[in-house]
Amino acid sequence: MNTVLAIRARGITKCFGDVVALDGIDLDVAQGQIHGLVGPNGAGKTTLLGLLLGLAVADSGRLEILGTPVRRALAVPDGVAGFVDGPGLYPSLTARQNLAALAALRGGDARTAGIDGVLAEVGLTDVADDKANGFSLGMRQRLGLAAALLTGPRLLVLDEPSNGLDPAGKKHVHGVLTRLAADGTTVVLSSHRMDDVEALCSEVTIVATGRVAFSGPLSKLAAESRELDYRLLTSDPPAARLLAADTAGIGVLDDAEPLVVRAPTPALDELVARLVRAGIALRELTPVVSPLEAAFLALTDEQEAGR
Repeated sequence: MNTVLAIRARGITKCFGDVVALDGIDLDVAQGQIHGLVGPNGAGKTTLLGLLLGLAVADSGRLEILGTPVRRALAVPDGVAGFVDGPGLYPSLTARQNLAALAALRGGDARTAGIDGVLAEVGLTDVADDKANGFSLGMRQRLGLAAALLTGPRLLVLDEPSNGLDPAGKKHVHGVLTRLAADGTTVVLSSHRMDDVEALCSEVTIVATGRVAFSGPLSKLAAESRELDYRLLTSDPPAARLLAADTAGIGVLDDAEPLVVRAPTPALDELVARLVRAGIALRELTPVVSPLEAAFLALTDEQEAGR
């Protein structure tokens, strides 16, 4: 069965003067998917998000959003919402008034626009009549999300939606996005928070210097990571250290506890098997950094080395 795509981009290029922001970007995002967009600063993420929101148009290539070709700015189909570089708000208006103004701009009636519903959904009911200029960064982010939800989007494009959120606020927003995706809304989010991307996204695209360095499931990214650092806690640390040092492909990084090794996945699997055969209990095995963060750091290092 063919996957229904909310976004299909082929060969997207965008330049600003002599600066090539996007250089032949290909991107597929399935309907109902939460798709992460990550990369170093200056990689082209913001430019790509702007194209998806219709704020600009590509210089070349083909972009289809919700099945509709997009050939000019401000021409994305109905059902696309979100924000880039933070939500635009009227600071002197209350949260409720901001949403009412947005509804009016779209030709709707504030009394029937569902304002109370979206304020409740993002957890802002208690501050609905407070002015936005007194909101924290996290509250402004949630109000921006409420503004996007007011339109009943089929594609939601978000730039750093967890900025300024405390743990409870982040959990709340994660729940909102997860429910939207379960109901068929496609979400594209850009974030420097790798834990957010890993918690929410089924697939991720890593962009570096305007090009796609990786795009696909997080599980595939883990499989393609050549070596990662892992922390091991065992019932017999000295014996585990000796076994690790004697296992091909395993590098023991230091003499501290817990044991930290650097290894590709096959070598790590062999070490675990040897620990079990030796009767050494493995109590914890975790990557020091996740495959996604490791790939991000590698790309950042490559970008710095190329300057």
